[in-house]
Amino acid sequence: MKLLLIKTSSLGDVLHALPALTEAREHIPTLACDWVVEEAYADIPAWHPAVGSVLPVAIRRWRRAPFAAWRSGEAGQFLSRLRAQRYDCVLDAQGLLKTAPVTLLARGPRVGFDRRSAREGLASFCYDRTVPVDRREHAVERLRTLFAAALGYAPSPAPPDYGIDRSRLPVPRETGDYLVFLHGSTWASKLWPDAHWRALLARAGQAGLKVLLPFGTPDEQRRAEALAQGQPHARVLPPLRLPQLAATLAGARAVVGVDSGPTHLASALGVPTVSIYGATDPTLTGTWGARQHRAQAAFPCAPCLKRVCPLPADNGLHPPCYGRLDADAVWASLETLRRAA
Repeated sequence: MKLLLIKTSSLGDVLHALPALTEAREHIPTLACDWVVEEAYADIPAWHPAVGSVLPVAIRRWRRAPFAAWRSGEAGQFLSRLRAQRYDCVLDAQGLLKTAPVTLLARGPRVGFDRRSAREGLASFCYDRTVPVDRREHAVERLRTLFAAALGYAPSPAPPDYGIDRSRLPVPRETGDYLVFLHGSTWASKLWPDAHWRALLARAGQAGLKVLLPFGTPDEQRRAEALAQGQPHARVLPPLRLPQLAATLAGARAVVGVDSGPTHLASALGVPTVSIYGATDPTLTGTWGARQHRAQAAFPCAPCLKRVCPLPADNGLHPPCYGRLDADAVWASLETLRRAA
């Protein structure tokens, strides 16, 4: 069976599709999957043994300059690859209008979420067959249900298996026993207060553990450098591409992170991970898998799902919902995971 999977973004969403693909390959050993994915995340599908070809797309970039995309030939080359063969199933696992043109241009019967299940219901009109999925389920389970209905097998009650082949990752540059603290996020409301990070770094130092601090943007670099000041056991990493970050996370003793794509990556790699949630709801899109602890802030308005917290700081802490979810609470969860690993 030849499958074209359309799951383009974001980092966490792409990772959430891996367990469904693993399960599909178990039920259909001859399954061969080509994957359409945003160029920034094109490395991820290649880590899964069921994926043959990765078709990078640049929907985000092309929408900003559509004529430039055509003049350069870039969009035309993608279209040629997309239509080069006919598939037994074209599965749109994104359910958004931005992926509708890709789905319609692909060759093969098109399947996706039904109108009430898709994030943007109008996308369902692009499919030949639609699948109803409970929107109250976690994203991983929703995708497992979608794949099973699209490909004709019963979903398994087994725990999710992301199926990442670690041998396809680069050789890690880091050695020894270390933790990774993932402090960055695109939402200001997801950021755990710096005071908590510094206290957690101090706890790690007292335990004799090295801590690595990656970053993805200049603001995150400045935060990482500020957090590492006066903490000789903490080191700010150089800029890392996604494969190098994955290799670094895979070698970690444990990870602590806010709700972000890299934290989902640590979870997908099976690394013991404490993920911190305040503004967002982990029950629908949180880290998912073995050796995970999702630390949820206890606050009247949490989860608020707002990108920026409108409330004033509480005792210098902002967002204030993290007041009780402090370094002691996170360290206790981290120690429990480390002892169980």
